[in-house]
Amino acid sequence: MSWEAFFRGIEDFFVNVAFAPLDYLRQLELESWVAANALNWIFLLIGFVAFGYWMKQLKEYNNNDTEDRSVVAHPFLGNKS
Repeated sequence: MSWEAFFRGIEDFFVNVAFAPLDYLRQLELESWVAANALNWIFLLIGFVAFGYWMKQLKEYNNNDTEDRSVVAHPFLGNKS
């Protein structure tokens, strides 16, 4: 087996197998932009939901007032003793 055949096999895999879904999306984009970008919208929705949940948890943690805020990095930031 030569190195050329090895690298041709890698090329064949990526061109015909690994990137086949991307070729399908490129073809679908010509017919329907919304359908081609549906996966992006799903990821965006998941990100918004996760961000909202994260902010809710931070607010609950902040409302519990369990954090020690007596230490400040610089004196000009204030000292709430």
